[in-house]
Formats: sequence, C-alpha cells, structure tokens
Amino acid sequence: MLRPKNVKFKKHHRRSLTRVSNNNTYLSFGQYGLKALEGGAITEKTIETSRRTITRTFKRRGKVWIRIVPDLPVTAKPSEARLGKGVGSISHWTSVVKKGEILFEFSGVPRNIAEEAAIAVTKKLNIKACFVC
Repeated sequence: MLRPKNVKFKKHHRRSLTRVSNNNTYLSFGQYGLKALEGGAITEKTIETSRRTITRTFKRRGKVWIRIVPDLPVTAKPSEARLGKGVGSISHWTSVVKKGEILFEFSGVPRNIAEEAAIAVTKKLNIKACFVC
C-alpha cells in the first residue's frame, strides 16, 4: 500500500476539500491522464485499486504515473469505546485531492485503450474525474 515511511507528526488536522488546485493541473509525464472534476479525499486502497485496474486494462503495456500521495492520516476510535481520552489510532491514510488536479498519467498505449482505462477507474473513484490528453 502507499503510505509515508516516516512523518514529522503522527496525527494531523483535516485539510480543506473545496479549493481549486493551482499546481499539478497539467500533464507532465505521460500522454494521457485522469483529472479530478471535484475535490475530495481518496484512500490508499482506492489508489491501489485504480492502479491495478489501469495495468489490467493495459495488459501490462505502457507506463503509469500516480500523481497523488496518501499523506494525511485518518484516525478512528475502536467501536464501543467511551468518550474522551483523546484521538484514536491511525486507521488509514488518505490523499486530499483538489478540483482540477491530475490523479494519474499514462503513456505507451493507444488512445482508445487509455480512454477505456480512464472510464474503468472513474467507476472505482469516489469523486468525479475525466479523461485528459
């Protein structure tokens, strides 16, 4: 799974999900990409599932770049725990995605296969995204 090896602070405050991205809005590495149409949080499991879907659609051809990193820890208390005693332990890591941000980039495959992979990935994501070239 994608997660940071070491962080300065173990637990963080939540970030804003409604802002528009200023950077990471253009293709830098590949010919095609997947762009977020709305803000939200994407978990590390969703990113890994999307990557597997893309590589399965490409039949192990081409190259895939993941442009988002899950660096925000999400905490959760155990079920039936009493109130108080601070924040719970880290349950999973998420990546905060802003509107207009590039999520994935790919190259080395024809356009129709890249579009097919992008459509398959948008069904797995919990935010709206579109294919870009």
